[in-house]
Amino acid sequence: MNTTLLSNINWLAVLVAAIAYFMLGALWYSKALFAKPWVRHSGINMNDPNLKKGVAQVMLGSFLLMVIVCVGLAILLARIGVVDWMTGCKLGLLTGICFSATAISISYLYEKKPIGLHLINGLYNIIGSTIAAIIIASWPK
Repeated sequence: MNTTLLSNINWLAVLVAAIAYFMLGALWYSKALFAKPWVRHSGINMNDPNLKKGVAQVMLGSFLLMVIVCVGLAILLARIGVVDWMTGCKLGLLTGICFSATAISISYLYEKKPIGLHLINGLYNIIGSTIAAIIIASWPK
């Protein structure tokens, strides 16, 4: 297995990018932005007493998945070679649209989820990937 790709990763940039992605979620799914429509479209009962069980595991799991996204972005940016904020922006948009948002929507089509949920969750991942890629691409070497 060739591990040279992993040696070219700035792990601090990956960590900061993952934290930024995670913090975007705190804002995105807050009452200030999309909490109400997200709850309505997802069909979650916020009064369910079982809803709070396992929240820490969900948060940790989502953060670890965001780290994986950021590692992938860092590998792609290292392979591209030309790394600046605009390259990061383009790569983040490309991966967010072509991989994250479409993968979500493919599943949602079969699950017959409302289009509003496609948009809320898809746009979150597009913007999150873009922010993460900009951070990684702009990080001083």
